[in-house]
Amino acid sequence: FGSNRQQLLTGFMMCQQEEVCSKSVINSCTDCIRSGPYCAWCQQLNFTKAGEQESVRCDTQAQLMERGCKKEEIISPANNVTIIKEDPLSVSFDNQEPVQMSPQKINLKLRPGLPTTFRISFRRVEGYPVDLYYLMDLSNSMKDDLENVKELGRDLFAALKKITEHAQIGFGAFVDKTVLPYTNTNKEKLQRPCDESDQYCQAAFGYRHVLSMTAKENEFKKKVADQFISGNLDSPEGSLDAMMQAAVCGNKIGWRNSSTRLIVLTTDAGFHMAGDGKLAGILEPNDQQCHMENNLYTKSNEMDYPSVGQLATELEKNNIQPIFAVTKNVEDVYKELSKMIPKSEVGVLSSDSKNVVQLIETAYNSLSSKVTVTHDNLPDNVRVVYTPICKYAGPAGDKNGVCDNVHISFDVTVTADSCMEDTSFTIRPLGIKDTLTVTLSTKCECQCKDPNDKMHQLCTNRGSIVCGICSCMESFIGQNCECSIGNKDEQSLRASCQRNNGTECEGRGDCVCGRCQCHSTNQGGRYRGDFCECDDEHCENYQNKLCGGNGKCDCGTCKCNAGYEGSACQCKASREGCLTKGNTVCNGRGRCICNRCDCKEGYQRPQCLICLGCPDPCQTKLDCIECLGFGSGPFGKICDTNCRNITYDMVDNFAISGKECHQKDSEGCWITFKLNQLVGEDNYEAEILKQRDCPEPPSVIPIIAGSIAGVAVIGIVLLMLIKMLIYMKDLKEFRKFENEKKKSKWADNPLFQNATTTVANPTFTGE
Repeated sequence: FGSNRQQLLTGFMMCQQEEVCSKSVINSCTDCIRSGPYCAWCQQLNFTKAGEQESVRCDTQAQLMERGCKKEEIISPANNVTIIKEDPLSVSFDNQEPVQMSPQKINLKLRPGLPTTFRISFRRVEGYPVDLYYLMDLSNSMKDDLENVKELGRDLFAALKKITEHAQIGFGAFVDKTVLPYTNTNKEKLQRPCDESDQYCQAAFGYRHVLSMTAKENEFKKKVADQFISGNLDSPEGSLDAMMQAAVCGNKIGWRNSSTRLIVLTTDAGFHMAGDGKLAGILEPNDQQCHMENNLYTKSNEMDYPSVGQLATELEKNNIQPIFAVTKNVEDVYKELSKMIPKSEVGVLSSDSKNVVQLIETAYNSLSSKVTVTHDNLPDNVRVVYTPICKYAGPAGDKNGVCDNVHISFDVTVTADSCMEDTSFTIRPLGIKDTLTVTLSTKCECQCKDPNDKMHQLCTNRGSIVCGICSCMESFIGQNCECSIGNKDEQSLRASCQRNNGTECEGRGDCVCGRCQCHSTNQGGRYRGDFCECDDEHCENYQNKLCGGNGKCDCGTCKCNAGYEGSACQCKASREGCLTKGNTVCNGRGRCICNRCDCKEGYQRPQCLICLGCPDPCQTKLDCIECLGFGSGPFGKICDTNCRNITYDMVDNFAISGKECHQKDSEGCWITFKLNQLVGEDNYEAEILKQRDCPEPPSVIPIIAGSIAGVAVIGIVLLMLIKMLIYMKDLKEFRKFENEKKKSKWADNPLFQNATTTVANPTFTGE
């Protein structure tokens, strides 16, 4: 398509939108261009009238021309689309890299906020190579299915030959992580996880790559014939682990650069996903990298399952389209999964997988007839909308566009919302290698045709013309450079036109020699004030009338006529609704506005009688009550100064209505009194009971005598306890001695020798 078509598309879109220029503070052509996609600048000399600000040069083209600006004097940058590379689409595959999408490179120069549209075309090449990777669940429940798959080689290749002569098939198998609670970790069970009746069974494993891509049917049949069933404990399998490795291990799988890549996943169970690894104490997130050695996934027991988002990203990145061939019991689960993975299909397997070839054919036809175009690396503040142009087009979208056809087109609308330097993003069809690189830059500066005069007569020969307005030489300022600032600093001179360091002349006038010259308002009046801060047109309206028609607007505030009040003079002056029974206005705690009380903070309407947010007067007035009634407390004898707003009486019984208070004073006595709030915020009348409730002082002598007696009794008791403990200990020792004495085996001490010696006289006869 050519540039004429592009201009027609852009013009059509512009006509669909109402052209409006929303201006803010405009001081130059650049400010104008950046303020909105439909803002234009009039560079015509003498376009502004006396007292008008230069911002009137900024408006839509229609408005500027209506005000008298010539069309050739209007600056309004347009979008430019330049096609850099546009190779024609290929018809059939001839062992060369085919072209399935055109154009391939395009440059956009856009005005911020102004959309531009270009068209891309796509045609699927006949005979384009297909790489099919058959990924099978080898858990025990798939035993019958495996036997049928071993006989599928010829049928699979025959089905692919109908599509292309350049077909290859690979094979992989999976079960689950070989740790509890997914697999029995008993040593014998790890080696033989199947039922005892199964003669052939292979050891438990997570994912195994069996056969790299091959075009040889016999090689496929031989490798698959060598496979046996395995097993695990729980129902969900490690499907996502296996698909992730098949996607990222491209060199080991054997994916070709120029091919349609398919993964056919066959299973009868659900799948584990990110977070399930915590059941086995596996906390490391999946890193989306290839970890395959000797055709086995080595990080199966160390790394968590991938999330669905991670898997979808890698499948899209590697242009792989999955086909989920699953049994009826898990069809709904995989249909939900398919919604989150672009360019995927779900088919229902028969109980023994005999229909898998037909299922793959149907799914491939569905994938190949549907083209989804999306983008990568979209810069910030850039919007893209895809509008499919085909017989069975999907809805227009800002993320992708979908067409169900072979030869289709898309209108791509790009909008840059802000100014930016050269940047780029990529548009591509999902599952296809072809890409379109879009280089984008913006037009945020004006290209004006200025007079060559360095000193122009319009600028009092003290400056040059830039986009229709004067750019004054140093030491001169003003709309026509008419003001000489002399030795004064220009910045300080301009600062005198700013209120509170704000906008110069509030954006409503020009700073001329340090004083504001105010502009006209939109309704024909003029701004006024030292800083052009006032006007008489922007006051509050009531019933679509300025100041309700009952007053005049003065610098943004309504000055009401006699007999009216309110912020918009909307009410007749009246106080009937604000009068109390005592003929006071709002009880002296508010103002009467529009016949309603506007109460002070805390007091409640209708008559400002109750204050929900005020402190409790029983506590706040306690010091005054104590001082007035009993001459004590913090205020002592200065009650007249601090408590002049309270009138009181000392009574034996209460006679007034009001809040009854019972408070403890500074001497520890209880005072009972009543308070009644009078007109005003802090006026009270009080009645104070004459008798205070003071506790009797404690008796000192009985307390001292009792303390001494208590100490004496405690001492005697302690002495008796100590004596008893000593006696009990001695008694225990004596009994121990008696027991040991009874156990003695000798009547006398065998070591004892008598200290005396008896000698008999041999001559003594006894006579």
